[in-house]
Amino acid sequence: MSSPILPKPEFAAWIGIDWADQHHDVALHAAGSDRIEQKRIQATPEALSEWIAALRGRFRGQSVGVCLEQSKGALIHALLEHDFLVLYPINPSTLDQFRKAFATSGAKSDPSDAALLLELLEKHGDRLHAWKPEDPKTRALARFVEARRKAVDQRTRFIQRLNAELKGYFPQALEWAGQDLSSAMASDFLRRWPTLQAVQRARSETLRRFYTTHHCRSVETIQRRIQQIRTAVPLLTDPAIVEPSAMTVQLLAEQLRPLAKGIKAYDTRIQELFAEHPDSHLFDGLPGSGAVMAPRLLAAFGADRSRYPAAANLQQYSGIAPVTEASGKSRWVHRRWAAPKFVRQTFHEFAGHSIRQSVWARAYYDQMRSRGKGHHAAVRALAFKWIRILWRCWQDQIPYDEALYVEALRQRGSSLVQQLPALAA
Repeated sequence: MSSPILPKPEFAAWIGIDWADQHHDVALHAAGSDRIEQKRIQATPEALSEWIAALRGRFRGQSVGVCLEQSKGALIHALLEHDFLVLYPINPSTLDQFRKAFATSGAKSDPSDAALLLELLEKHGDRLHAWKPEDPKTRALARFVEARRKAVDQRTRFIQRLNAELKGYFPQALEWAGQDLSSAMASDFLRRWPTLQAVQRARSETLRRFYTTHHCRSVETIQRRIQQIRTAVPLLTDPAIVEPSAMTVQLLAEQLRPLAKGIKAYDTRIQELFAEHPDSHLFDGLPGSGAVMAPRLLAAFGADRSRYPAAANLQQYSGIAPVTEASGKSRWVHRRWAAPKFVRQTFHEFAGHSIRQSVWARAYYDQMRSRGKGHHAAVRALAFKWIRILWRCWQDQIPYDEALYVEALRQRGSSLVQQLPALAA
């Protein structure tokens, strides 16, 4: 679906900003002027505030169009607070292709990028979309769920490293510390006894008290572990390996405790924001959503119904819709490369979870696999269907009903219907 050509708004000036950590390069063209003004401002709150105040005074509060190469971050959040600035954030790949059209050498410089952003806005603004921010609660929820995902990913990396280190010198700890290395028991065990020699020096009563304190109530399990500790043989005794590995394990275990606490705090605040949101009933209770995915789905859709006037808009924006490249007799269908990763992950992961709880989703996934698609391709195809279904529920503000949708499939004579009875059984 191509973007519609919109009428050009009237601006008192057009601005292109190429942002950076230390400074921002600005290209400005005032209406009626025949020259482009170049300026560099420092990336400090004071310098940015002074520049914005000067713009407001110069153009007397009239609308000013601003094109910049991002859709989130400190700069765009600061600019959004000023109502006379109309923001047009663009994908970095768009600027890159535009730059290559005029600089085939691949040369890049910040001032020229600011000028290119200005040119994109001034000459092709009818094909760009002004950024309309979500309401504060929706924005906060979106930032919280993404921050939580990053924390979970970081925890996963720590656990993987911890697992690899222990296998290299103290593999017995993978059982004695508990199956879940992210648990408080595992963290406390490894910080206290990072080597086999250390835990073998502990008294049996100390070990027994440690396990009971960490809610291990099975007397048989505790006794078995103590017996294993007493008779265990070290994998290796080379201090050049054991000492650095033990210190690494203690460091990782130490980091996992506050990380777990932080994730729990994220979960609490996310559930509070989700419960307060007027659209929460549309995503709560979806097959496969749960406490984690439901808020993420709400954040992916947002509260502004005009942002995605058709399901295809969200399918394409999220990167779930495939891309077809054709040249001559060749034709290649693949997933979209330029898409917001977290939004794409949200729909992909939700679709994967729904296979276990939705009868028709399971049937559709099996159908895709029977046609030769790999697991992830089949899940993306399922996510494509889910977006269309959820978009209609979101637009009409009517919660999803599995029974109604299955009945609709029967009435349409869907090929999935033949598999539904067996799957339901």
